[in-house]
Amino acid sequence: MNIIVCIKQVPGSTNVNVDPITGVLIRDGVDSKINPYDLYALETALKLKEDTQGKITALTMGPPMAKDIIKEAYMMGVDEGFILSDRKFAGADVLATSYAISQGVRTVKDYDLIICGKQTTDGDTAQVGPELAEFLNIPHVANVRKIIEIKDDSILVEMDMDHTIEIQEVKFPCLITVEKGIYTPRLPSYKKKLETLNKDIPIFNLNHMEDKREEYYGLKGSPTQVERIFPPEKNSSKILWNGNSDELVEKLSDKLRELKFV
Repeated sequence: MNIIVCIKQVPGSTNVNVDPITGVLIRDGVDSKINPYDLYALETALKLKEDTQGKITALTMGPPMAKDIIKEAYMMGVDEGFILSDRKFAGADVLATSYAISQGVRTVKDYDLIICGKQTTDGDTAQVGPELAEFLNIPHVANVRKIIEIKDDSILVEMDMDHTIEIQEVKFPCLITVEKGIYTPRLPSYKKKLETLNKDIPIFNLNHMEDKREEYYGLKGSPTQVERIFPPEKNSSKILWNGNSDELVEKLSDKLRELKFV
């Protein structure tokens, strides 16, 4: 079985500044990590690899520094990895991102299963996985919480829906997005770190894509655009009152009326 796992590099902290002019996140100098949900996707792939003697390819889109998460994926047991990186991919919404990744997948060509995390911690849209499957014209299921069985030409999975648990059998090639907790992600191996220290990480740009039309990528290919991102204002002011319960209730009531909450 040939498996592709889509992973993303996200800020390692919630303390990320916002450019006051452009309204975008300032990622320079900010520690980054693998999107936590993608760790469950990686572990799912590694479990399937152990059961089927398969091969895993990790794919990410981002700046060249995203090689760090590919290296971490190597240390966990991934066989190959590559980065989609081009300034023309910058500013992409979920649609343009999904399209670019679909073109990246087409460069791999031979795959049976694509695994994505449920969502990312910096976007929380949970749309890229299903949209990727649509661009590739393959079946997909989301919210997978259990792999029941791997068959010769299909995978049987359990899905955690809002009000029900559903079991679906999906024919290969297909895509699944996995829930947090499907497996416990393993730690990177120091032994594998030494083994993969000089392992190549190819970087593909627009020229490597099957579809080279710039209008389908980045800002040009994004029908939706974020107008502005800003951190919420922090209000740490407080008032301390002393008194018995009747006095405190009266003070609180007066304050709520003053603030026009009641």
